Amino acid sequence: MSLRGAGAAAVAGAVAAAAWLVHASRGRDASFAVLVGLAFGAILQRSRLCFASAFRDLYLQKDRRTALGVLAALAAGSVGYLVVFGAQMPDPSGGYVPPTAFISRVGWHVLLGGASFGFGMVIGGGCISGHLFRLGEGKSTAVAGLLGDVAGFVVGYLAWNPLWTATIAMSPAVWLPKTFGYAGAAILQIGALAVGAGLLLRFLAPPPPAAHEPATLAGVARRVFVAGWPGWAGGLALGALATLAYFRGTPLGVTAELSRLGRLAGDAIGAVPARLEGMDLMTGCRPPMDATGLSANGLLIVSLVAGSLAMALAAGEFRPRVFSPRRYALAFVGGIFLGFGALISTGCTVGAMLSGTMAFSLHGWVFLVALAGGAWGGSLVWRRMEGRSHAAPAPPRAPGTVPATAGPTRVLDLRGEPCGVPAERVVALIRESPSREPIVVLADRATLEDLPLVAAREGWECRIEPAEDGGWRALLAKAAL
Repeated sequence: MSLRGAGAAAVAGAVAAAAWLVHASRGRDASFAVLVGLAFGAILQRSRLCFASAFRDLYLQKDRRTALGVLAALAAGSVGYLVVFGAQMPDPSGGYVPPTAFISRVGWHVLLGGASFGFGMVIGGGCISGHLFRLGEGKSTAVAGLLGDVAGFVVGYLAWNPLWTATIAMSPAVWLPKTFGYAGAAILQIGALAVGAGLLLRFLAPPPPAAHEPATLAGVARRVFVAGWPGWAGGLALGALATLAYFRGTPLGVTAELSRLGRLAGDAIGAVPARLEGMDLMTGCRPPMDATGLSANGLLIVSLVAGSLAMALAAGEFRPRVFSPRRYALAFVGGIFLGFGALISTGCTVGAMLSGTMAFSLHGWVFLVALAGGAWGGSLVWRRMEGRSHAAPAPPRAPGTVPATAGPTRVLDLRGEPCGVPAERVVALIRESPSREPIVVLADRATLEDLPLVAAREGWECRIEPAEDGGWRALLAKAAL
C-alpha cells in the first residue's frame, strides 16, 4: 500500500472507530450520522459534486457535467423517497404529510433565501457542503467561508421575526403527492428532471472523453480512488445515500449545527432575539438548541470533512494552500449570503434543494428556481472579477514539456485558485491577446478538469499532466488546421 493509501485508510479507520465509540455513548442514531457523513464526504470529493460549480460552470463555460450530476441525484432520491413514502403512508391524500421529511413553508421568503444562497455560493467559491468537502482537501479559504456562514446565520436570526410576521406564518407547506397522488407527483417531478437533462444533453456540447482505465483490479481502483467519478455516478450515489438517511429518519442536511453556532454567537453578543417566532413549527435544517456538545448533525459534518480528507489523500489531492487576502474576503462575504439564505429558507442546497425536492416539496422547487437566479447574478459578478488573465514570464523549460508550437510560452500560475478561475483566465487570455503562443497553466488537478472543454471551444488543444513539484499543469496550444 502506498503512503497516500495508508493515510486514507488511517483516516477512514479513525472515523469508523469514532462511530463505534459514539454508538456506545450516544446510540445508533449518532453513529449512523458519523457513517453517513463519511460516505457523503467521499462522494462529494470523488465526483466533485459542487453545487456552486454546477450553476457557475453551466452559465459561464456551458459545461453540463456537474449539473447533470445534480439532476441524477434528484431523480434517484425522488424514486427512493417514493418507496419510503409508500411504506410509511400508502394514501397521501389524508390530512398529514410525512413529519420527518423536509416539507417546509412556501412564500416569498424562500425566493429571497434561495437567491441569496445562490449568489453567495458563486461569489464565495462554494456552497456550505462545498466548503466542508474542500476543507478536507486542505483549502484554507473554506474556514473563512464557514465563519462567514455563521455570521450569515446571525444576520438571518435578526431578520427572522419580521419575516415570520410578513410572510412565513401565512405561507403553506405544499406536498405534491397530497394534491396529485404518488403517481401524478412522480410524473410531474421525474418528467421535469428528464426535460432538464434532455435540454442539457441537446444544446450543450459533450465533454471530451475520459481517459480509459483498463478493466483490471488496479484500473478499477485507480478509477474509483484517483481518476475521479463522472458527475452522474456521484449523483446516483448521493441519491441513494439521501434515501438511506431519510429511511433511518433524518434527511440529509448540513446547516443545522452551523445554525446552532450562529444562534449561540448571536446570543453571546446580544444580537439575537430571545424568542424566535414560529421556529419550532418549521421543518428543515433547524438549529438543535437542546444539544450538548456536537449534535448529530455536527457529527455528520465533521465526518463529512474526514471522508473528503480520506479520499483526497488517496487521490493525492490533499494540498493545503495559502491564498491571497482577497480570496479569504470573498469566501467570508459569500458565506454571509449563504448563512442568511439558509436560515430564512430553513435549508441549503442539501437540506432545501436536495432533501426537500426529493421529498416532493414545492418548497424545494421554489428554492431551486431562486437558487438558479441568484447563481446567475453571482456568475455575472464573478466573471467580471475573475475574467482577467495574469500571465507570468515563461520560465526555462526542458524540451517536450509543452505542445510543439512555435513561439514563447505564456504561463499562468493559478495554484490554489478555486474551480473555474483557470478556465476564465485562459479564455480571457486567448480572446484578449492577438498572439497565439502556447499557454501553460499550473493549478490543482480538480481545477483544471474543465480546461479541455473550454479550450476545444476556442479551437485549442489541451492536455493535463503531472508537474515536477507533485502538482498538475495544463498544456494548451492552438489546434492545427
